[in-house]
Amino acid sequence: MDLDSNGGLDQRNLSKAVDDIEPGHTYDEVRSALKDIEVSRQGIVELDEFVELIAAIKKGKASGSVREKTGIENIGGAKTFNRRTIITSKQNQSTAHTINEDEKEEFTNHINLSLDGDKDIGYRLPIDPTSMQVFDECRDGLILSKLINYSAPDTIDERVLNRSRKLSPFQVTENNNVVVNSAKAIGCSVVNIGSQDLAEGREHLILGLIWQIIKIGLFANIDIKLHPELYRLLEEEETLEDFLKLPADVILLRWFNYHLKAAGWHRRVSNFSGDIKDSENYTVLLSQLAPNQCSRQPLNERDVLARAEMMLQGADAIGCRRYVSPKTIVNGNTKLNLAFVALLFNTHPCLEALEEDAEHAELDEFLFRDQYDRESRAFALWLNSLNVDPFVNYLFEDVKDGRVLLQAFEKIYPNSVMWRRVNKQDNLSRFKQIENTNYVVDLGKQFKFSLVGIQGADITDGTPLLVLAIVWQLMRANIIQTLHSLAVGNREVTDMDMVNWANRTAESHKPRFSTGSIRSFHDQQLKSGRFLLDVLDGMKGGIVDPNLVTSGVKEDDMKLNAKYAISIARKLGATIFLLPEDIVEVKPKMILTFIGSLMALGHASKPQ
Repeated sequence: MDLDSNGGLDQRNLSKAVDDIEPGHTYDEVRSALKDIEVSRQGIVELDEFVELIAAIKKGKASGSVREKTGIENIGGAKTFNRRTIITSKQNQSTAHTINEDEKEEFTNHINLSLDGDKDIGYRLPIDPTSMQVFDECRDGLILSKLINYSAPDTIDERVLNRSRKLSPFQVTENNNVVVNSAKAIGCSVVNIGSQDLAEGREHLILGLIWQIIKIGLFANIDIKLHPELYRLLEEEETLEDFLKLPADVILLRWFNYHLKAAGWHRRVSNFSGDIKDSENYTVLLSQLAPNQCSRQPLNERDVLARAEMMLQGADAIGCRRYVSPKTIVNGNTKLNLAFVALLFNTHPCLEALEEDAEHAELDEFLFRDQYDRESRAFALWLNSLNVDPFVNYLFEDVKDGRVLLQAFEKIYPNSVMWRRVNKQDNLSRFKQIENTNYVVDLGKQFKFSLVGIQGADITDGTPLLVLAIVWQLMRANIIQTLHSLAVGNREVTDMDMVNWANRTAESHKPRFSTGSIRSFHDQQLKSGRFLLDVLDGMKGGIVDPNLVTSGVKEDDMKLNAKYAISIARKLGATIFLLPEDIVEVKPKMILTFIGSLMALGHASKPQ
C-alpha cells in the first residue's frame, strides 16, 4: 500500500485498500465504519486501526453512524424522492446534522467539471458524486482553495499552498487557514467554521461552504458594469440606484420575469421553488432565450417529471444541463434551481444592448460615482465577519436603519448598547431609522470617534463619505480593542505603535527584501510589497520564498508581491479584507488593517 513516512495510510485511499482485502463494500460503508474507530492521526489510518476496521467490517459491527433517510413528497400525482443523509457526531450522539444528497451530488459534479485537468489536484478527480468522498477530499484545503479561485479568480496566490501528495497535519492547517480567511474575503459567512472543522471533514459545514463559494462565482457576472443591458430590467419609476441595491437572486427573478413577459406568457415567478416545480415557466424561458433549439413542446406533457426531463433536454441543447434533475425541479430545491437560473443568465442573458441616448447617460453618471466601491466592499465584508444580521450586501443601503452598526458597537464594546433604546423591527419608518442612527452617532462620540458634522440622518441618507468615515472608525476600533486585550498594560494602542511593531518585525528578517523603515501607513515604499513580505517573514522565518519575491519596480511586479503577501497573511491565520490594489496604491486605512491584523496575530501567538 502507498503509505506515508510514518507507515500510515491516507484515508482517501482507504476504500480501495479495504476492497483489496474485504471486497464488496461501498465507500460510504467503509467511511461509516471508520467513524467508530479511534484514529490517532487525523486523516491517517495506522496499521492497528486498519486491522480493527477490517475486523469490524467482517463482523458487521459498523454502527451505521451515517444513515440515509428518504422522505417522499407527492406532487401532482408523481412520487419524488427527497433524500437526506443524517450525520451524527462520534463525540456527541445527540448532535445530528442533515446533508441534502441532491445538493451534495450536484456540487460534487460542479467541482469535477470546474477543476478537471488542474495540475495539482487533477489526479484526484473525478470524485464520486454518489458517495461521501467529497468531504474527505476537501480535508486538506487544496480542492476548496482551487474552488475559491475558480469562483473569484486570483483571490488566493496558489504559490502559498502546500501542494504535495502527502501533507503533514501542520501543512493541512496552513492550507485550511488560507481557505477560511480567503472565503471571508470573497463574502462567505464562515463564523462557525474553522480550519480544524475542514480537516475533520465536518460534512454539513463543508457542504455549506462549498455552496457559498459556488454561489459567489455564479453571481459574479450579475453586475451592471459587466452587463450594462441589465438597465432594461428597471421597473417603471424605479431609479438605477434602487435597482442596484437589489440582491443578485432578486435580479435573477426580475430577469426571468422580463423574458416571460416578452414571450407573452401569463405567469410570473417570485421564488426558485414552488413557481418552477411544474417546469412550465422554465419551458417558456428557454424557448425565449434559444427559440431555435428549445420549443414549447414540453407544455403538452401532463406528467411533471416527464415534462421536466423534456425541458432539460432543451437546456442540454444549449449547453446548460447542470445543477438540476427532473426530481430536484419537481421537489423545488431552491439552491439547485437558483444555480440553474444563474447559469442560464451567465450563458444566455439575451438582453437588448442599450441605445446611445439617455439610457447610457444615467448609467455613465452612476459609474462615475463608483470611486467608493472598493472601500465599501471591504467594510461590508468586515461587518459580515462580525456575524451581523441582516447580511450586508450594499453598505450604504444596509446600514441606513442603524441596526447593523449598533450590533458592530456591541461586538467591539460589549454591553455598550442599551437595546431598549433601539428600534429592532424590519422596514422601519425614516423617523425610527434616524432614532437608531442618532444613537449610533452618540455611541461614536462616547468612544471618542471623530464625527464632526455627522448626524444620524447622514447615515440614513447613505451619504458615502460620512458612512465610510464612521464604519472605518469602527473597523479601526475593532483592531485597537483586539490589540489592547492582548497587550500588557492599559495604554491604548496607536497607529504609531503599529508602525513601530511593523518596523521591528521587518528588521528581524535577514536578509531584507526592503531597505529602511516606514514612517507611516502613507509611506510610498509600501507599494512594492517588499516591506510587508519582510514583516511576514519576521513573524515566521521561512514563510516567504525569496524566489517568488519580485523587484517591485513595475506595477505588475508590485501587484504580484502584494498578492503573495495577502495570501501568506491568510496562511498564518490573519483575516484580511484589502486587495492587492490597496497596497500598490498605498491606501493607508487598508494597510493599517493589514498590519493591525498581523500584529494581533503576533501578540496572540506569544506567551503572556
